[in-house]
Amino acid sequence: MILFDETRPLFVFGGPYSNLQATEAALQEAARLAIPSGNLICTGDVVAYAGDPLASIAAVRHSGAHVIAGNCEEQLGAEADDCGCGFDEGSACDRLSRDWYAFANAEMTPDARAWMRGLPPTLEGVYRGRTLRVVHGGVASNNRFLFASQHADLAQEFRAAAADVVIAGHSGLPFIGQTDGGVWFNPGVVGVPANDGTRDGWYGLIAPASDDPRDGLVFSTHRLAYDWQAAAASIRASGHADPYAEALETGRWPSLDILPDRERAATGKAIAPERLTAFAALHAGAAG
Repeated sequence: MILFDETRPLFVFGGPYSNLQATEAALQEAARLAIPSGNLICTGDVVAYAGDPLASIAAVRHSGAHVIAGNCEEQLGAEADDCGCGFDEGSACDRLSRDWYAFANAEMTPDARAWMRGLPPTLEGVYRGRTLRVVHGGVASNNRFLFASQHADLAQEFRAAAADVVIAGHSGLPFIGQTDGGVWFNPGVVGVPANDGTRDGWYGLIAPASDDPRDGLVFSTHRLAYDWQAAAASIRASGHADPYAEALETGRWPSLDILPDRERAATGKAIAPERLTAFAALHAGAAG
């Protein structure tokens, strides 16, 4: 059980995806916000589509962030033949994954694989009196894609998590979902745009609403600007995943296979940052 520094926000990010420029930008933003390393949470998939897998691992490890194993860490750590991303066999995502995964797998060192094998599949913590559970995809399956429009699925997963707050990744789109019992918080990913026609990555913050714990917590999603030109050039230099280089340049994913109808219809429409205050208690009025 992690006890975080309750005087500072939690900085939450997912999917560095071997995008060194985005990873470094996220960590620089955390430093700018004066967030201690013990309050950094990465939801996994440090390595995936982009061109700098080992450098991205090194940056995340050096940061001191809490990291869980995404499906990519599990597969690369085990020297498996595929990414285990949960794509339908024969889909565009499945076909594209063969190229970038082969590149990433060939780049791995014994030390990198050992680090991946040592990552926990989930983390539990307490922040301002609220229990947190960090997962990659779903609670039972780390490669389950979950999106804001899937209310029943999110409620089911939330019950299984047995926590006030679930911090999740994998799906690539930022959203804050409120359930009967608490908050499902997906900060999005830093390493690939959110299919909204803009080139930014995304991260999230969880912060006290005030010094009084009765005022609850504020959850917020934030855009992350970074040197996408250099990141796209790195992919092209490696020659393994040009469609993802194009995605960094256009802000649109190379395939929409995994998206539900609502999220698919939002392709190319700029996403607005979200903000939600939760767990606020009613205050007794001051005596007159």
